[in-house]
Amino acid sequence: MGLGKRKREHQQSFWVAADKLCNAPRNAFYDRLNQLLDEVKFDEQLEEAVEPYYEKSGRKGIAPGTYFRMIFIGYFEDISSQRGIAWRCADSRSLAKFLGFGPDEATPEHSTLSLTRERLPMEVHRFAFELILKATAENGLLKGKTLGVDATDLEANASLKSIVRKDNGDDWQAYLRKLYVEETGKDSPSDEELRRFDKGRKSKKKVSNDEWESATDPDSRIGKMKDGRFHLKYKAENAVDLETQVIVSAEVYYGNQGDTHTIEDTVNSAKTHLRETCPEKEVQEVVADKGYHSEHVLDGLQNECDLRTYIPEPDRKYQRTWTDKSPQREAAYRRNHRRTKGNRGRRLQRHRSERVERTFAHLCDTGGSRRTWLRGLEKVQKRYMSAAMAYNLGQIMRKLVGAGKPRYAAVLAERAFSRFCAAWEVMACPESLLTDSQRQQNQNWTFQASLGA
Repeated sequence: MGLGKRKREHQQSFWVAADKLCNAPRNAFYDRLNQLLDEVKFDEQLEEAVEPYYEKSGRKGIAPGTYFRMIFIGYFEDISSQRGIAWRCADSRSLAKFLGFGPDEATPEHSTLSLTRERLPMEVHRFAFELILKATAENGLLKGKTLGVDATDLEANASLKSIVRKDNGDDWQAYLRKLYVEETGKDSPSDEELRRFDKGRKSKKKVSNDEWESATDPDSRIGKMKDGRFHLKYKAENAVDLETQVIVSAEVYYGNQGDTHTIEDTVNSAKTHLRETCPEKEVQEVVADKGYHSEHVLDGLQNECDLRTYIPEPDRKYQRTWTDKSPQREAAYRRNHRRTKGNRGRRLQRHRSERVERTFAHLCDTGGSRRTWLRGLEKVQKRYMSAAMAYNLGQIMRKLVGAGKPRYAAVLAERAFSRFCAAWEVMACPESLLTDSQRQQNQNWTFQASLGA
């Protein structure tokens, strides 16, 4: 056989016969995922829902099912940016097959994802989320009785260097220059003088969201991240079915909104999703950490939403007084205090700390959603909700094939092949060369094979 050399210049063929086109390599995980989406009629129902938002004539855009599949790939492949998703889809023929494109067709570019996201409103994204949620219920993965609620931070696509004053639009340098002129009376200071002046100031070093905003992403808010850094951020809050670990609601809020101001909206959103997908299921209990403990939260969830709450009370130095509180709020507080101290309340808190935090680990740490590359609350909300859809699909795939992500499916296949090779080696080895444990294992496999026959 002669040495093959790579061609430096290759003349493209004018046409290629269809029978000579190589089929795309098979990916068992994505093939089964496509089959699952076909079973629930995801594309048909979605295309019918988005029809009013498209023109009747003109160049055809990408199908909405293709748009959501590309976002799903971002979650399954741990890719945060749209450019990365588009490049990965163009580079992998198996992913192109998953999107519905042939070997001779180009996959969508990253700009197409942005245009499609802007065209499809939030109602369509919520409808798609409810379709996936309904699929989890059909596979027995949705109970809906007990919800665990928790929140995390999302890093915004903006820098603190881009913040400006809301009143006059001055950036930080212009703000410092005005302060320098007011205190020293000198005009046109140099950059070094401004740095020394800023370092020596003893007051007014803090910035407030009431006075400052980002020039590139006004919806982001200044806040402290989980790792201690101050950054522009958003707040993501999940409502999770504690029995099955399915995300029932995935909401995004402004980064400076407290937990006590958003939990009722998240719970009501979860109740709406359950009512649209499974009317027979109803939320009865809400479990959260002590950051959500508040009198008006307990009053609203128990008396207005008719729910049982399991929210532990933070440590206090002084004993509470109820002279200026209504009896209704005091009764809600007493009921919640009694439940959280019981065995069931302690068990639910353990489940919440384990299972709700696990959803953030999948979505943010290994799902590409911790750092958002979009700007604007609505866009970030759409992307995060799409990642939550992919997480719920992963829960269904875990039940069907034993793996919630393609990488773990490959690990399971490797383990199965290793076990097959080990079994074949033991069964093919002469009986005299086997150890006692291998001989016993060989007898067990032979016995199981006879039962199967």
